[in-house]
Amino acid sequence: MSSPKETVEKKLTFRSFEDGDYKWKNFSDQIFEGDHSHKCPTYVHRTPPCQGSCPSGEDIRGWLDIVRGIEKPPADISMQEYAFRRSTTANPFPSMMGRVCPAPCQTGCNRNDVEDFVGINAVEQYIGDTAIKEGFSFESTDKLSGYKVAIIGGGPAGMSAAYQLRKKGHASTIFEAHDKLGGMMRYGIPSYRTPDQFLDPEVKRILDMGHIEVKLNTTVGKDISLSEIENEYDAVLWAIGCWTGRPLPIPNSDAPNCISAIQYLEAIRQERLHVTTKKVVCIGGGDTSIDVVSSSRRLGTLKNDLEDNIKPENILKDNSSQDSSLASDRVLNEVTLTTLFPKNEMTATEEEVRDAEKEGVKIFDSVMPLEVILDDSGRAKGLKMAKCTMDGNKPVPVEGSEFEIEADLIVAAIGQSGVLDGLEELNNGKNLIDADSHYAVPGKEKHFVAGDIIRPHLLTTAIGQGAVASDTIDKFLNSVELRKRPKVDVHHFDLIRKLNESGLSPESYEGGEYRGTDNLDFSVHNYEDRSSQEVITTERMFLGHFPYTPRNHREEVGPEANAILGNFEERVKNYTEEDAIAEAGRCMSCGMCFECDNCVIYCPQDAVFRVKKDKSTTGRYVDTDYQKCIGCHICSDVCPTGYIDMALGDH
Repeated sequence: MSSPKETVEKKLTFRSFEDGDYKWKNFSDQIFEGDHSHKCPTYVHRTPPCQGSCPSGEDIRGWLDIVRGIEKPPADISMQEYAFRRSTTANPFPSMMGRVCPAPCQTGCNRNDVEDFVGINAVEQYIGDTAIKEGFSFESTDKLSGYKVAIIGGGPAGMSAAYQLRKKGHASTIFEAHDKLGGMMRYGIPSYRTPDQFLDPEVKRILDMGHIEVKLNTTVGKDISLSEIENEYDAVLWAIGCWTGRPLPIPNSDAPNCISAIQYLEAIRQERLHVTTKKVVCIGGGDTSIDVVSSSRRLGTLKNDLEDNIKPENILKDNSSQDSSLASDRVLNEVTLTTLFPKNEMTATEEEVRDAEKEGVKIFDSVMPLEVILDDSGRAKGLKMAKCTMDGNKPVPVEGSEFEIEADLIVAAIGQSGVLDGLEELNNGKNLIDADSHYAVPGKEKHFVAGDIIRPHLLTTAIGQGAVASDTIDKFLNSVELRKRPKVDVHHFDLIRKLNESGLSPESYEGGEYRGTDNLDFSVHNYEDRSSQEVITTERMFLGHFPYTPRNHREEVGPEANAILGNFEERVKNYTEEDAIAEAGRCMSCGMCFECDNCVIYCPQDAVFRVKKDKSTTGRYVDTDYQKCIGCHICSDVCPTGYIDMALGDH
């Protein structure tokens, strides 16, 4: 047996075996050392796919974590208000978006690889409706910059920009051609999807921030000139939307009773149409076409033919109105939707397609229009159709498959363009306005653009563009150089903000060189933020942690076909608080710790530990003792969210 002196003087080694010794003493040691990575865990924040695919850039994981109780609000604020404030950092319309956004966030949700996506839009509606019920308001700075921005268009893009600019201290004036704000949310979507009782409070909440002037029934280029706008305002944002529909690219599509979807829906929402025709055919396949056919079933028709002066096409042409008394005599009509694509490939959401069929709409899929069939007076009386296959985005008719559909009103829902009368210098030749990557108008100093007038897209896309454009305008007004926007251009969890909110702000750095940061108070140790660069996938996650949990569907109260007439009541009911918390709890918090304790429980060395409660907050729940860590990477393997990387240096 060696003496204590001999033991002390023996040269230390990190070799696992003595010379000639190559076998493990036990199987357990073999497992752990065979898994040895020579790296220690570091905690890496990444963006979840829901946020990465959200066109308005919402911190979705953040407000889901708040609703589920993972991220705690400050002591003086409720969970509902805290979630509202987090969700509206990017998007001031949670109630509207929870209802009508087609939710690309849900399509990319990593939970799809377990069983089904998280009902993100349903939880968002709960947040938005609760905010209206409780009277939550927006905060704004009292300090004004002195600059004033002209916002042309009071739809989702323009209102989003006004909101974001006001938070930055800039006043604005909104010029709106309609008699109310809301744009497509109000005039392009039926009231059973975007009820005024929820839209109006969300619009008012923005205006209540102050220093946002509104001029309704005012069209720039007609009622006020472009030069007047340029002279009076420091910057101009074009958010005028697209209010003209594309005509059908087939013979005779200029017949008087061939109309555009946007004109038709606008007239319905303005309550200028109370009945429609006996046989309505809509060509499309997206959500707009579903809105057309579902609204047509609700309007119904009259037993007798409509008089010329109250036919839908003449109401649209004359900008007149039908007498509301017509509604008392209406009966059900025949409504048909045709689409180029197979039903399961339509761009309309699955739920909207299902509801339309439930309401009595006939859907012909994988068909294409060939010609509008005219009667002796030159009015459309039907459509010549054919079965088709798709060559990319180009339909190819199937020979010998022709057939006809009777129609006395044909509605085209195949695209939209802008109206730029009096604004020709902004027109890019396609009745749209060009934008650079920062949503500035190329070659037009102090002019910016957002929303459908760039390219018709989703409401949430317009909201996101309005926010980005407002940031660009702010930098322009303050002469700040523009930099390349992040790869993942969304609102992220901000650990420093959370530390400040929790009273754990890092101390100021006084200078000097340090080796390691684990015991330093001016540094956030062992945390790396890659959220602006990386979207996390399930390959990095441990899906075995998540048991099968069915999605909690919102209750639907939509009418059946025989009860559809005149029913413009909202079809989907809001979550209860219990439902919202349960559904938010299905979120896997991809790319961020949700305090499951797996890393603490499974660490064989007790190297991973919970941060003391008085130092702990969201994003800083666990830490590592590097004196104990052996680099086995078990913590990384069992992390459900992919928050742990083995990357912190060699032993």
